[in-house]
Amino acid sequence: MHELKLSLLQQWQTRSAGGERLRRGAHPRWYGGSLGSTVASSAGREMARLLLPNCFALTPIASEMLERVAFYGIGANLVLYLTDVLHQDTVASANNVTNWFGAVMVITVPGAYAADSYFGQYWTIMFFSAVYLMGMCSLTLTTSLSWLRPEACISSNAEDCRSKTKGFQTAIFYCSLYIIGIGAGGRRANTTTLGAIQFDNFEPKERSQKFSFFNWWSFAQFIGGLFSCTVLVYIQENVSWSLGYTIATIGSVLSLLSFASGTPVYRHRLPGGSPFTRLAMVFVAAARKWRVTLPVHPWELHELDAVQYAKEGKHRINHTASVRVLDKAAVKSGSDGPWMLCPVTLVEEAKKTLRLLPVFVSTLMPSVMLAQVMTLFIKQGATLDCRMGPHFSLPPASLSAFLTATILLGLVVYDRLFVPFLRERTGNPRGITLLRRIGVGQVMQIVISVIAALTERWRLRVAESHGLTDENATVPLTVFVLLPQFILLGITEVFVGVGKMELFFDQAPEGMKSLGSSLFTLSLGIGGFLSSFLLSTVTKVTGRGGRKPWVQNNLNVSHLDYYYGLLAVLNAVNFVFFLFVAMNYMYSGETFQTESEAMEAGEKEMALEES
Repeated sequence: MHELKLSLLQQWQTRSAGGERLRRGAHPRWYGGSLGSTVASSAGREMARLLLPNCFALTPIASEMLERVAFYGIGANLVLYLTDVLHQDTVASANNVTNWFGAVMVITVPGAYAADSYFGQYWTIMFFSAVYLMGMCSLTLTTSLSWLRPEACISSNAEDCRSKTKGFQTAIFYCSLYIIGIGAGGRRANTTTLGAIQFDNFEPKERSQKFSFFNWWSFAQFIGGLFSCTVLVYIQENVSWSLGYTIATIGSVLSLLSFASGTPVYRHRLPGGSPFTRLAMVFVAAARKWRVTLPVHPWELHELDAVQYAKEGKHRINHTASVRVLDKAAVKSGSDGPWMLCPVTLVEEAKKTLRLLPVFVSTLMPSVMLAQVMTLFIKQGATLDCRMGPHFSLPPASLSAFLTATILLGLVVYDRLFVPFLRERTGNPRGITLLRRIGVGQVMQIVISVIAALTERWRLRVAESHGLTDENATVPLTVFVLLPQFILLGITEVFVGVGKMELFFDQAPEGMKSLGSSLFTLSLGIGGFLSSFLLSTVTKVTGRGGRKPWVQNNLNVSHLDYYYGLLAVLNAVNFVFFLFVAMNYMYSGETFQTESEAMEAGEKEMALEES
């Protein structure tokens, strides 16, 4: 017994004096040190932690803000660049934007997998940030060098304009754009994870502060987006595309430098091997023992003792009654191979992952709505009167700034007023549960779809009453009639967007946090692809039999109001599905043990074995 206590104390103790460090795997909290080493924090870094609490999360947040300056410096106005400079039509440009955006988000999955399995978050972020910067430099050159940029076109004939764009110009542009996509996607899920793990779940103060982290992380992201949607968009449309893209590239350089500046003090986690292999072990073991009868008591299932988990730097997860068929993987039936017998903790990790999948599906439709901001909402704005006084016109893409400003204000109100108010009444540290937060946002998205349809109907009536059927005609209606849908969508993102981000990170298994974060970005990516598919399908179906499709290049003779009405119906159907999923969802969380709790658990298990 004395040896057990001594062993546990050694595993949890921080060695001092000559800068000795915790042994590899000795503590389930953190692995850190310079440049992502696999040993724990040095005494100097821990001293910095005492002097500057949570300073480790500041540099990732600053880096993320600057990265959004670069990303939205390209993405916010991309649909207009494709139509005005590359001379693409409305449907093609909208689909190309959403496809690119979707690809960026899908790439987060292999990026997260690489970090969780092999390289860790730090090195994965550094690699993809370098790729990102390379793509930004290449794209800036395509807008700066005349031979890489198509000739300007003043003809009203769309075919004449398209003929001015050379194939190699389009190819180089999209090659650069997708290099940016690879870099942005690969780093995105990992920056969120690295920022979140700077808060120690074993420290009560830091664990409570972590509940606000995702709100402030989103706040920093949208500060960067706000700068891009206002300053950079104005520069691109009124000064030059080249200067606007150059400033965005500078943002990516500063983002990389900001992230690298925190290298000496970051907390790190060791890669835990392939999470897909661990999940496969559970499914294979359960399938091979499908005829085995489950024991009456869950403690009869196979599980490792607390000492072994402490040595490996892992958390033990308690058994839950959900998805009991997977419990067969932990039934002791003779063979103890890893593909035949899995501990309860590993089985629970598989259960956690399965429980997230229906939630993931139910959040795809909100991502489809968000995709409209970068495409059809902006094209709508381009048909309206954008003047603000006699000497200034608001660039249509700058309408996104109102969405961003609403999110920034909403995050502050939510975190500082809404959460404390409800926390006193519900006892929930977050004020309301994460699924309720997402649900509120989904109801609002139904309302937004209806408002967008009614606003577009109003715009079409004004255009018709003035006989404006030309594609380039400006409807005598102020662009600010679109503000309600932008502002309400901003409020919605405070609930849906941040709620999804926190849910997928919080509920993901401990060794799969980057993959959990990537589910959030993956939902945005698939939403972008679904938006492209939906728009193309609706255009094709409604244009059959010689009829005019709902969405055409000329929005003044289109029926975008019908399309928004369809989105309202789809959002309503999706909300019913979400309610079913939310009512049957079981929240989960790891068991975090302090030093004394780990020792006590070890002593109890030793006593049980001796008895």
